[in-house]
Amino acid sequence: MALPPQSGQVIRYAYLWWNEARVGREDGTKDRPCGIVLTRVAKGGNTVAYVLPITHTPPLKDENGIEIPPATKRRLGLDIERSWIITTELNQFAWPGPDIRPTASGEYLYGYLPEKLMRLVLDQVKKHARDRQLKTVTRTE
Repeated sequence: MALPPQSGQVIRYAYLWWNEARVGREDGTKDRPCGIVLTRVAKGGNTVAYVLPITHTPPLKDENGIEIPPATKRRLGLDIERSWIITTELNQFAWPGPDIRPTASGEYLYGYLPEKLMRLVLDQVKKHARDRQLKTVTRTE
């Protein structure tokens, strides 16, 4: 991994949904694009990344999400189906971690979300965190 993680990057990741973790699963069932929403340096100097899942399934009744514009999906090299960034749950892991997967190009990075879209995503995530509606799954190695 040549690049350090940055907010706005879209990576391929074995995302573990909160409802899967809640019943004892430790591994995601599917590799998917995920947006890095935040990074921080933890005690000891390790980098921690926080990622949001990108899915074809519209947000369910207890979820919120933001639809990714078709032009952004094309630029990232994703498929043409409608997709949403879910903003009510995230995975937290030590970078780079074993669950990052290569894209079709062999890299882990699809590209970057536009700044305007990232602001909307961050605003929703912050709101859910303030309202204690943000579900976090801490991943281990």
